[in-house]
Amino acid sequence: MQKSGRRKRIVILGATGSIGESALKVAHDIPERMEIAGLAANSNAEKLAVAANETRPESVCLVDETKIDILRNALDYKPRIFSGEVGLSEIACLTDADMVLVAIVGTGGLRPALAAIEAGKDLAVASKEILVMAGEIVMREARDNGVHVLPVDSEHNAIFQCLEGKRSTLNAQRPTSNADSSALDVGHWTLDVSDVRRIILTASGGPFRKTPRKDFDSLTPEQALKHPTWNMGPKITIDSATLFNKGLEMIEAHWLFGVEMKRVEVVIHPQSIVHSMVEFADGSMLAQLSYSNMRFPIQYAVTWPDRVPNTLPPLDFSKLSKLEFFTPRYDDFPALNLARRAGETGGTLPAVMNAANEVAVAAFLDRQVRFPNISQIVEEVMNRHKPVAHADLDAILEADQRARAQARKCVEALNG
Repeated sequence: MQKSGRRKRIVILGATGSIGESALKVAHDIPERMEIAGLAANSNAEKLAVAANETRPESVCLVDETKIDILRNALDYKPRIFSGEVGLSEIACLTDADMVLVAIVGTGGLRPALAAIEAGKDLAVASKEILVMAGEIVMREARDNGVHVLPVDSEHNAIFQCLEGKRSTLNAQRPTSNADSSALDVGHWTLDVSDVRRIILTASGGPFRKTPRKDFDSLTPEQALKHPTWNMGPKITIDSATLFNKGLEMIEAHWLFGVEMKRVEVVIHPQSIVHSMVEFADGSMLAQLSYSNMRFPIQYAVTWPDRVPNTLPPLDFSKLSKLEFFTPRYDDFPALNLARRAGETGGTLPAVMNAANEVAVAAFLDRQVRFPNISQIVEEVMNRHKPVAHADLDAILEADQRARAQARKCVEALNG
């Protein structure tokens, strides 16, 4: 890892999505601390070319090999061009890169993330699926390879900042195994989490926070895509409407911070100013607050352990009329309980939950199923699965594929 205060060279996987766009703005805002070494996208060749022409990375990657010529013709310089799934892992291993920001929606970021870790790159994780599917593997590999896994999700970044705020132990040594679950290893600091009573994830509640359950059957994709706080891609926006997004974050927090699922809770906070909280054994609570802008957590992941000035607006308490907190409607939004069950069971079940949800969300967006069917499909697929504990990557990916097939059959049955 580079010494504090130096510029880091970053590879962005998912450069044309909302997180990728925010990361590019951060790089433009703090060029003395962040340089783009590589950019990767799935299929949007034109948008990738625009970003590359502006930032001039030495390498670019387009997963969709049929559009490589479009990319090449749109570039006004000659970077090294990678392509396909193999190319995605290759660009994640660039020898002159310090960190890989994984902002790929879905499961596509798992293999390149593991490749980056094996290559000794620090990982900034914005893709929940990586830790939901394979948190045990990812965190073990990170420890074994001596790299950091830094959260970019606003909630987990907030928790990280709260835990780091009590920097109790200065320790340059890293744990050699995951046997000591009471310490969160982040390199310079070993953060003791044994006195953490609760990790509290805040959720905006999505567009249907006040919608009666009786109206759920008539909800449309257009309504679900109107998030009240964040501007995100369609899949994660639907996940926010069902609260599956928060369920995935519960499992992610479990692996990132080494705490049991029973110590991870969710509270509805419509203003999205308090990004998450940590309650300690003595009842004291630390919270991280800022305006809703993904550039805050991205910058902190890149510049950690430093804090540097930027052009983002400071929080003005005189303009905040209120900060509200509510208990989630667990019966109306089953995603939270399904996620807790998956996280507590572990093994392959979180991957199954995630895969079934991806299929169900796609079917809802395609108007094949109704809004309540999303959680129903996920629950049915989870009920059919026999979890494999401490699964390797092949077993996880096999469970993922089987869950997708079963979820598609559920969609077909609902249409039948």
